[in-house]
Amino acid sequence: MRLNRKFLLIAALSVCVTMTACGNNDKQSEKSSPSASASEQGSTASASNDPKDSNEVVEVSTVSQSDPYLKFDDGESFDKNSVYDAYEKDIGVKITNKWIADVTQYKEKVKITIASDDLPDFMQVNATQLKELTEAGMIMDITEVYDKYATEETKKFLTMDGGMQLKTATFDNKLMGIPSSYNPYYYQFLYIRTDWLKQLNLPEPKTMADLETIAEAFKTKNPGKSKTPYGLAVSKNPFSIDTGVTGLRGFLNGFHAYENMWIDDGNGGLVNSDIQPQVKDALSMLQDMFKKGLIDPEFAVKDTEKEAELIYNDGVGMVFGASWAPAQLAKGAVKDGKVVQEWGVFPIPTVDNNPTLEQIGLGVDDYYVISKKAMHPEGVIKLLNHWIVVDNHPTPEQKVYEFGKDLKEKGNNYWLLSPLRVGKQLDNNGEILPKAIANKDTSILETKDQKTRYERAMKYIEGGDTSMWWENLISGPNGAFSLIPTIQQNKQYLQNKFYGAPTAAMADRQEILLKKRDEVYFKIIMNQVSVDEFDKFVGEWKKLGGDEITKEVNEWYATHK
Repeated sequence: MRLNRKFLLIAALSVCVTMTACGNNDKQSEKSSPSASASEQGSTASASNDPKDSNEVVEVSTVSQSDPYLKFDDGESFDKNSVYDAYEKDIGVKITNKWIADVTQYKEKVKITIASDDLPDFMQVNATQLKELTEAGMIMDITEVYDKYATEETKKFLTMDGGMQLKTATFDNKLMGIPSSYNPYYYQFLYIRTDWLKQLNLPEPKTMADLETIAEAFKTKNPGKSKTPYGLAVSKNPFSIDTGVTGLRGFLNGFHAYENMWIDDGNGGLVNSDIQPQVKDALSMLQDMFKKGLIDPEFAVKDTEKEAELIYNDGVGMVFGASWAPAQLAKGAVKDGKVVQEWGVFPIPTVDNNPTLEQIGLGVDDYYVISKKAMHPEGVIKLLNHWIVVDNHPTPEQKVYEFGKDLKEKGNNYWLLSPLRVGKQLDNNGEILPKAIANKDTSILETKDQKTRYERAMKYIEGGDTSMWWENLISGPNGAFSLIPTIQQNKQYLQNKFYGAPTAAMADRQEILLKKRDEVYFKIIMNQVSVDEFDKFVGEWKKLGGDEITKEVNEWYATHK
C-alpha cells in the first residue's frame, strides 16, 4: 500500500499544488489509481472488457486495508458498496472480506494470517512472503488459470517491460503470483534556476564539473540575495528512492555509481554497487562541495520540506528530483499569483564522456497470490482483467469504480476499494505531451492522463493560471517528460539484476549494512573523516555480512541468468 499511497498524493496534484509534503512521499513511483493518478504510469485503450462467461456469480474472499483517504458514501462500507456491486454485476465476481485492518495494523495482520494458515482466496503479499508461501505449498500455481482466463489485453499489459515483473513471480517455471506492477522507468533530473543561469551568464550543465561550477557561482555571487546561500539542496535521506526531491541518487549516477544495486562484476557475476570505487569518487566531490559551503551544513538533520525552504526563499537554485518535482518547486516559484522563479530541467550530467545511466528498480514490490484452497481462482483473474479495463479506458458507466454510484469526483477515492490493482509498466507521455502542448494539438492525446495534463498545462500557457505552472515544467516542450524518450531510446538506464526475495543473509544483515553505509557516507560528505575511510568501509561491509550476501546472490544469479 506504500506506493499506492504515494500515487494518491500525486493524484492530488490535480486539485492542490501547494505540495509541501510531496518530497517525502513520492513514487517512484508508480502504481495505479484511476484518476489523474495515472500520473507517472499513463493509461491505454486496447482490448475489450472481460464480461461474464455466464450468469453464474462466483465468490472470492480477500483482506482489505482501511485507508484514511477512503471515504464511504452514506450507507456504504467494506461489506456493501457500489464498487463491489459493480464487479458482481459486470463480471459476476462477488467480493467478500475475511478481515479489514487499519493501515497501521495491516502488515502485522497479514503475517498472522499466513502464520495461522488462514488465507483468504487471494491477498497481497511482499516478495519474501511470496517465496515463503510458495515453499510452504500454501498458494496456487496459477500458470494455467492465468493462461486460460487472462485476456490478451491483460497479458500484453503485464509484459510491457519484456516480462521481467512476471519473471519475479515465477518459481521453477510456475507463476505463483500477479505482480502489483508500476512503472520502473522512474528517472531523476537536475532542476536549476534558469533565471540565475542567465543572470550569471552560465552555460547549461553537461558534466559534473559544470555542476560544481554552477553551485559555486550560486553560492559566491548569491543571485537570490539570501542570508544563507548554498549551491545544491540536499536533505537527510539522500540515497532513498523515496526522496523524490533533494536526494543524491542522481548525483551518484552522474559518477556511474549506484545506490544498493546488484550489478555486473565483469566476470559473469554480480557485485553490490555500494562498495564500488565510483562511489568514492562521488563522495570525494560531495566532500569538496561541503568544504566550500555549497551544501547546507545542517542537511543531515533536515527532511525534504525543511531543506526545500532554502529553495522557496531563494537560498538554493539547484536540486535533483523526480519528474513530479516541479509540484514541490511551485511553492517558491509561484507567489501571490505570479511566477517569481524560473526553473529548467536537465539530464543528469556525467563525470566523463560516457552518458549517465540512471538506476531503476523492477517496478514491483508486492504480489497478489491465490490460496491453494480457493474454489474459484478464475474469479481473481477476472478481477485483474476488469481492473485494467476500467483503470485505462472506462466507459462512462464504469466511472463507478473511480467515484462511486454518483459517478462524480468528490474526493472519496473509491478506486481504493478495488481489491486487485496493477499499474502500467510503460507510458509514452514523453513522446506525446510535449508535442501536443507545443502544437496545441489535442488529436494526438491518447490517454486519460495525457488529456488531464494537457488541460492543466494549457491553463497556464494560454490562460495565465499560474497555479498550473508546475505542469508545464513536467509535461511541456522543455519539461521533464520531454527528456525521457532519449533516455529510453538510448537505454541510458541500469536495472537491478537481483530480483529475488531477500536471501537469508540479506534478511539478517542488510539493515545493519545500510546503516553502516549511511554513517560512513555522511561522515565523508561532511568532512568528518578522510575520503579514504571509504576503503575501510568496504572491508567492514564484507566482514559484516556483505561477502555472505554476495555469495548467496550469485548462487541465485547462476540459476536465473
